[in-house]
Amino acid sequence: MISVSERRDGLLAAAAGTAAVAGSYLVTGWTPSFVVRPVDQTVVNLTPGPIVTFAIETFGDAGHLIHIAMAFAVAVGLFGAVAFAGLRLATRTDRRAAGAAVSGVGSWLLAAGLTGVSAGALGAALPAAAVVGIGWLSPSAVPSESDASTEGDSSAVADAVRRRTLGVVAGALGFVAAAAVGRRSFATDDEPLADAPRSEGSAARLRELDSASLELESDGLQGLVSPIGEFYNVDIAEFDPEVTAAEWSLTFTGETGSERTVAFDELIDRPVEHRAVTLRCVGEDLNGRKLDNAVWTGTPIRPLLESVDPQGDCNCAMLRGEDGYYVQFPVDVLAEGFLAWGMNGKELPTGHGHPVRVLIPGHWGETNVKWLSEIELLNVEDDGYWEERGWEGTGEVKTVAKLWDEGITELDDGRIELAGHAYAGTRGIERVEVSTDGGDSWTDAELSAPLPDADVWRQWRHVFAPDGEHEVVVRATDGTGTLQTRESSGSVPSGASGWVRRTVG
Repeated sequence: MISVSERRDGLLAAAAGTAAVAGSYLVTGWTPSFVVRPVDQTVVNLTPGPIVTFAIETFGDAGHLIHIAMAFAVAVGLFGAVAFAGLRLATRTDRRAAGAAVSGVGSWLLAAGLTGVSAGALGAALPAAAVVGIGWLSPSAVPSESDASTEGDSSAVADAVRRRTLGVVAGALGFVAAAAVGRRSFATDDEPLADAPRSEGSAARLRELDSASLELESDGLQGLVSPIGEFYNVDIAEFDPEVTAAEWSLTFTGETGSERTVAFDELIDRPVEHRAVTLRCVGEDLNGRKLDNAVWTGTPIRPLLESVDPQGDCNCAMLRGEDGYYVQFPVDVLAEGFLAWGMNGKELPTGHGHPVRVLIPGHWGETNVKWLSEIELLNVEDDGYWEERGWEGTGEVKTVAKLWDEGITELDDGRIELAGHAYAGTRGIERVEVSTDGGDSWTDAELSAPLPDADVWRQWRHVFAPDGEHEVVVRATDGTGTLQTRESSGSVPSGASGWVRRTVG
């Protein structure tokens, strides 16, 4: 049976663990020194593939909240366990200082061990020590359960425990709220992104895409370039690696004639291109919002790949990023790729792979490894991160025509303008058709001007006069003349397919 003292210590330990995590956040913010970060990475690495797939299918974009919530819970539990040990020691020795010291020093060691940052670990240690030091009650200060039972004074035990414990727990929760508010007040607006090295030609490309965009009545639907802040972002963990250009290098390993390491300064000194490249996430719904386009500044990967003389029998490569992500696909696909260090004329934001990521034309977004650090040439094929979790998304992207809410606009004359984007990877988009009667008849939509880039989306537009509700269906034909498949499928395991349908009117 759990005693009153143990129940009290359990509550205090939970409060101390929560305060430790809040204190770490107050000191470090959402950085690699925050104690939850390594815990989150471990949770991500250890979560079985079927559970990951279930979360994505069931919760969609909110699925990542599950693993970060688990990481917070585990972190609170770890620091709470240290605090509980301190509370038990204080009870055995009847020394408040001993319990606070064990809790504080233990929390400091735990935080430093998790993050490798000793000074920042004090943010977790001091609040944990304070909760234990303030909350612990000497056994002599509280009637024992046996005495209370004998004297019929059980309420004295309960009241003494309740007053002190609830007061400290409330104080700990108040500290959590203060840490969240305080951290936001300390935070400054994000620094504007610097211009990417050798990005001078990107402005002309951006103007070219802007002039190729359709003139739409809707001002909510983006044109042919996605603003950096609106470009979709998917990662395996909640926390992004922080890698500087001076620290970065790319190493070619494995089955090569000669291994090679390329530093950032060497990379940006190579021939530069400014490519418009569209990315689509394999995990998105059919009409989901994980489809965007940008002008990327970088250099082709083929010359670097040829310089190491690939030797592997399977003609395949494993790409690895600093976040622990890895993906494998054929070397001949990799050879068409692009090493990018700029996005819409600016240096890559941290969330998009700063300082360097790879872009693989015409393939699902999961092949485009961020924070790229290694390319290993293989003798035998191996599964990548998502393949180990039941996906098969390293192949060519499927053709899709999108119709989002902001692409449906009622015009002043009562007609309705429909507009959206269509994408088919390097096959390009030849045609988009719209049906306003559920697919019984079709009309060609107006398309944005074609661009010279191989792997880029196009806009489409269609206007019609409604007479009640209409079932609108859109479909695309790629540059090879192949019609987008009608058969509907979910995103697992190789990307969603089908025709987008919306009720309009």
